Amino acid sequence: MSTKKLSKVRRADPFFERESVRYDHPLPSREYVMQILADEGRPLGFAELAGLLDIAEGERDMFLRRLGAMEREGQLLRNRKGAYILPERASLTAGKIMGHPDGYGFLIPDDGSADIFLDQRQMGRVLHGDRALVRVTGIDRKGRPEGSIVEVTERVNSRIVGRVFVEHGVVFVAPENRRIAQDILVPPEKKSKFKAESGQVVMVEIIEQPSKFSQPIGRIVEVLGNYADPGMEIEIALRKHDLPFEFSPAVLAENKALPDKVKKADLAGREDLRTLPLVTIDGETARDFDDAVYCEKKGRGWRLIVAIADVSHYVRPGMALDQEALQRGNSVYFPRRVIPMLPEKLSNGICSLNPDVERLAMVCDMDIGVGGKVGGYRFYPAVFRSQARLTYNQVWSWLSGEAEPEDAAQQAVLPQLKNLYKLFQALHKARWARGAIDFETTETQMLFNADGKIENIVPVVRNDAHRLIEECMLAANVCASDFLAAHKQTCLYRVHPGPSEEKLKNLRTFLGEFGLPLGGGDDPRAKDYAALLEKVKLRPDFQLLQTVMLRSLKQAMYSPDNVGHFGLAYEHYTHFTSPIRRYPDLLVHRAIKAVLAGEKYTPAGAWDDIGLQCSATERRADEATRDVENWLKCFFMKERIGEVFDGTISAVTGFGIFVALDAIYVEGLVHVSELGEDYFQFDNIKHQMLGERTGQRYRLGDRVRVRLVRADLESNKIDFVLARDDKGGSRRRPALAAAPETQPVVAKRAVAKMAAAKPTIAEGTAGKAAAGKKAPAKKATAKKAPAKKAASKAVGPRKAVAKAASAKGAKEATGKAVRRR
Repeated sequence: MSTKKLSKVRRADPFFERESVRYDHPLPSREYVMQILADEGRPLGFAELAGLLDIAEGERDMFLRRLGAMEREGQLLRNRKGAYILPERASLTAGKIMGHPDGYGFLIPDDGSADIFLDQRQMGRVLHGDRALVRVTGIDRKGRPEGSIVEVTERVNSRIVGRVFVEHGVVFVAPENRRIAQDILVPPEKKSKFKAESGQVVMVEIIEQPSKFSQPIGRIVEVLGNYADPGMEIEIALRKHDLPFEFSPAVLAENKALPDKVKKADLAGREDLRTLPLVTIDGETARDFDDAVYCEKKGRGWRLIVAIADVSHYVRPGMALDQEALQRGNSVYFPRRVIPMLPEKLSNGICSLNPDVERLAMVCDMDIGVGGKVGGYRFYPAVFRSQARLTYNQVWSWLSGEAEPEDAAQQAVLPQLKNLYKLFQALHKARWARGAIDFETTETQMLFNADGKIENIVPVVRNDAHRLIEECMLAANVCASDFLAAHKQTCLYRVHPGPSEEKLKNLRTFLGEFGLPLGGGDDPRAKDYAALLEKVKLRPDFQLLQTVMLRSLKQAMYSPDNVGHFGLAYEHYTHFTSPIRRYPDLLVHRAIKAVLAGEKYTPAGAWDDIGLQCSATERRADEATRDVENWLKCFFMKERIGEVFDGTISAVTGFGIFVALDAIYVEGLVHVSELGEDYFQFDNIKHQMLGERTGQRYRLGDRVRVRLVRADLESNKIDFVLARDDKGGSRRRPALAAAPETQPVVAKRAVAKMAAAKPTIAEGTAGKAAAGKKAPAKKATAKKAPAKKAASKAVGPRKAVAKAASAKGAKEATGKAVRRR
C-alpha cells in the first residue's frame, strides 16, 4: 500500500517517518500499537486492534507477525481469551533470563529496573538467555525483588555444547556454559548417527525445552572430540558463545566471484598515489594489513596520509557478505587462530594492503602543525602500492639506532619513517596537553609447542613504533568523525561516557583515604584523571590507585548519539581505520563515500540497532577469547601444583581475593576461607577484606605469596592458598610498604578484569552478563572452612573469575591501543 493512501489514523503514528524509511509498506510502529492499547485501557482482540489501526485486509498477515514479534520480546501479552494486553498492566515485567552456575538466576528487566531474583525451582523452566514475563512475588532475605515466571516468551537455545556422560545407563549432556545449570537428557536412539563416548565434547540439539515438570531433552548432532584435544578449547568457545565460524554458501559464492587483482575499471574517480612510498607497519605475525602510512615535511609541520583498505568497494549493502559481516560484527582473535569477519580472499587478499601490489583505499590526507594539531584534512578514494611490509620491532630498531636497513628498498623508506617519528612526538605532546588518560598495562602472549599446547606466557614489549601507528590512526579516526558530523551524516560513533555519579562518589571516598583529590568537581574530565595519574606515578601504591581509577570508568560502545570519548578526551570519535575486521568502520567508509557523492547514507537497519549489535558482538568476542585464555592458563598451571609464587592482589570480592602472579601472568582465587581464622568483612569501596578479630587486611594492590593448590580444566579455575611463613603467619606485604622496584606492572588481567561485584571498565565487556554480578552478592562475612574443603570449595566456574573487560577495550579507552592485531 502506498504511503499516500494511508489514513489519518496511520499517519498519526509518532514514528511514521521512521517506519516509512525502513519499509516500503510501513505498518504501525510497536510504540504506536502499545499507545493504542494504553489509550483503550482494556484487552483488545486481533480484529478490534486491527480495526482501530486501519489495518487493510492485505496487511493482516504482516501485522500479525509484528504482534508475534512483540509477544516474543515481552512487549505484548495475550490473556486466556487471546486478547492483547500490556504486560505492565498485568503487573508483569519483561526481560532476559540470566542464569547462575549454582542453579538460581535473575530476570534482567528491559526497562532497566532492579533485577528480579528467580530461585532454582523457577529457573527449572527456562535456560540462560531465554526471554520471559515475570511477576514480582516479594522480597528475598537480601532485600532483592523475587519473582515467578508467568510466561516464557522466547527460547534462544536451540543447540548447546557440552560434555556427554553416562550414569546408570542414562545419557545426559552437561553444558559447557555454566550458566545453564540443567543437564540435558539424551534418550536412546536406535539409528543414531553419532556414538559419543562418556566425557567427550558434543553438540546437542534441544528437541524439548525445559518446563515446570521436565528437564530439557535433546539429541547429539555433532561429536567434537575429547576434552583435552589440541584446539578443543576454541571449538567449545565458538559454540558456547554462538560465534559464527563458517561462511554460508551464498557468502562463499559472492566471495569466489570477487577479483584477485585490482581492475582498470576500478580506478575511475580515484587519486593515484602509486608513486608515494606508503608502507604498512604491523606485528610479526599479522596477516591482514588494513592501513598504510606516509609522512612528509610541509612547512613547519607535516603532511600525513593514512590509507585504509577500501572494503566498501567490494562489500556492498544487500550482499550476503554484508549481512554476514553484520552478524559477526568483528574478527575474533584467539591464540593461534582467527575467526575473520570477512572471508580470507578479502581479508588476506584483495583488501589486504600487501606490498608491491595495487590496492584500492580510502585515504585521510591531513596537514598537521608543529604543535600536533590537525589544521586541515580531506578524504578521497585512491589507488596505491605499498612499498614495504614493515614490523614494529624492525622500525623501532632503525629509529633507535640499534640496526640499519638491510637493503636499498628499506633505505628508501627510512626518511619518511623519521618524519613519522617526529610527527608522533608532536602528536603525543598534543595528547598530553589534551588530557587523554594513559593507563599503564602489560599485554601478554602465549607461546605454544609443536603439539599445540601452551608452553609459556610472556609479556609483549611495546615500543614507540606501536605508539607511532596508534597516534596516526587516532588522528584519522578523529578526522572521520569530524567530517561526518560537519556534513550532518549519521554514523556510528565510538562513545565513552564519563563516570557515573555513584562510581565517582566511591572513587572520591577511596582516594580521600590517601589524601588525594580528583579535580573537576561533580563533572571531572579526562585531564583530571590524567593529572592525578601523573601525580601518583612514582608512589609504591601506584598500581592500586590506577586500578581503582580505571574501574570507575564506564564501558565504551557504538552509538549514533555522539556523547564524546571520555578516555581519549575527544569531543567526537569514530572508528575508520579497520574495515577488514570491524563492521562499524565499514559503515563509516560508506557514510564518507556518500558525503563525497553529495548523498546521505542510510543502512538497511536502524542505526541504534546496528550500534547495539556491534557492541554486543565485541563483548561476545572478548568473553570467548577470555574463556580460551583461562583454559590455556589452567592447562599451563596444572603441572605446577604445590609451587609457591609471589603476586599482587588484583581484585577483592565477597568470596575471596584474586592474585595475579608476577612472572607468569596468571591469575587465581584465594578463597575467603583461606584468609585466616577470622570473620572477614568485604568493603567494595575500599577494595579490601578486613578481619573482625585480628584486623588482618587484604587490599587491592597488596603483595602476597601464594601456593597453587588447584588448576581445574573443567571449570577453568585456578585456586591458591596463602603461603605461610615458618611461624604460621601469612606472607602479605601491603602495597604501601612495597618498594617501587618490587611493584610489578600487573598484567592486563590484573587491571582490565573485574571482581564479581558489579564491574564496569572502560572499553570492557558487557557489565551485567559478563561479571556474574548477581552471584551471592557481597558476602559480608565468612569463617574458615575445614581444611579438606578449602581447595574444593568452588565459586562457580565463571563466578569465580567474573572479569569484565578485555585488554583491548581497557586500553582503547585510554588511547593506548586503537588497533588489535
